[in-house]
Amino acid sequence: MSTGYKSVTYKTVDVICQHSRDGSIIPIRVRITDEDGQMQSYTIKGYKDLSHQGTRSMPDGMYVTDRTLVYECLIAVFGRQRMIRLYYEPSGTVWKMTTA
Repeated sequence: MSTGYKSVTYKTVDVICQHSRDGSIIPIRVRITDEDGQMQSYTIKGYKDLSHQGTRSMPDGMYVTDRTLVYECLIAVFGRQRMIRLYYEPSGTVWKMTTA
């Protein structure tokens, strides 16, 4: 029986950010644990800030509120560009990542 809810697969990740004087946050690097348990770091080549657009479900199934910081980011993995989404709830302490 289908409940209509999409199962969301995400990883918790480390993110290095720039905090600007106007209060905006810019993701710069992300560190991910790969399938072998090794930490891999990737520089974010470009991003789009999708934050503060209301409460909604994202295309990957993540449910966000107007307070959730959401970034669609471009990284290079083994020479190929890959799109990821980063999520951060200011009341929490964990960054989450999904593949876009």
